Amino acid sequence: MQFMNLPEEVINGVAAQIHSRTNKDYHIPVVGIPNNLETPQIFEIMPFDQIDLPGSRFYAIDGSRNSHTFYNGISLCFYQAGYVCFQQGRQLRLNETDDPVVLGKLFHGTKMLVLSEEDLSDIYDEFLSISPVVVLLTFFEDSPDQIFPYSKEIVITSASNLLGFCQEVLEWACVYDILTHAPLSSGDIILRDGALRSLQIKQRYMVKLGYLAHSKGIHVVGVTKQSPIKTELGYTYAKIDNYLQSKLKPEYPFKTQNPKSQKLCCYFEVRDDVLEAAYRGSSSGMYAKKDIVGGRGFGLFFSTRLDYVEKLQNYDWLVCDLNIYDCIPGIANKETTRDAGKIAAIMHLLTATTQEHYILGYPYPLVEAHHLVSLTSDFKQEAIARVKAALYASQHMDHTDIENLFLDLHSRF
Repeated sequence: MQFMNLPEEVINGVAAQIHSRTNKDYHIPVVGIPNNLETPQIFEIMPFDQIDLPGSRFYAIDGSRNSHTFYNGISLCFYQAGYVCFQQGRQLRLNETDDPVVLGKLFHGTKMLVLSEEDLSDIYDEFLSISPVVVLLTFFEDSPDQIFPYSKEIVITSASNLLGFCQEVLEWACVYDILTHAPLSSGDIILRDGALRSLQIKQRYMVKLGYLAHSKGIHVVGVTKQSPIKTELGYTYAKIDNYLQSKLKPEYPFKTQNPKSQKLCCYFEVRDDVLEAAYRGSSSGMYAKKDIVGGRGFGLFFSTRLDYVEKLQNYDWLVCDLNIYDCIPGIANKETTRDAGKIAAIMHLLTATTQEHYILGYPYPLVEAHHLVSLTSDFKQEAIARVKAALYASQHMDHTDIENLFLDLHSRF
């Protein structure tokens, strides 16, 4: 394979941009001020031998989509979303099957064959008829053309647009399904892979969902591993990491005496100037706005370290989007006082999910939710095999025609 001979100035320009973005000094102090949540709030991680003691349930939501188009114009498209639940380190069964492995709850459509725009339209219509979506739209008390910012005609212009729309809205339907049908107690947490913002649902409806969760005492938290916020704060992370490990840790009054368990966690509210720099463009103000009007959802961004993996630095920093009603109870009345105690309690509770399993510092229920819904690269092979089997079983087509139907010329290049 011949690679493009990229000019040296192009490569150097990219390197310069990366250096500029990751070395900004926002002058965020490493020593936090308790009544200023935009400075580091440092606390000891929940001891490992206690992480399974809290009775709170941790729900985790994720979605997935995939598609493939063959040389003859046939496309297979699929989307799904679902959730899992853990309590005291044990996964709870949420479905009514006897499957010993799949304990979570899944939602998806049934239409996946696309030959023309009419099929995309059918997938859209079917999506609006799926039970959790119907219930969510009923809760919003409005018609789809008011709830969604884009018309059906725009959404179905491509399979990619449509699948992205279906996946995201279905994830929010999962949030509502948990809030209305799943076992819940005040203080339980719903984790979502991503922010508490949406490009597919207008803000006033998202805010209604956020307020419902808050009124039930349920904390909804969006968790993001990759974010432009992390790029902007790269230099800040390095300063805080160095302070935590080199200066504060040796003198910190840890409750645990086991050196391997002595870890310091940290979080701080992301400042306006960082948000504006991270989310550049015409819509950045809407995405970064700290309010329940004029923005994209019902979240308040915090940069968070929920475990300490030495020398990996910003790898194990997360961006957590907390329900703005939990953080600023008076936000509806334009009161901006933060509930520092509740924010601290949520962050500490999250550390019960970040000390084991797959990725230190990342809530493991979200890893399990990803495994539940993931449509990997094997999606195409599995879908083709099952469709072929059904066609062979019906005996309505010649086997050569069946094989040619799914011929992929690109694989021969």
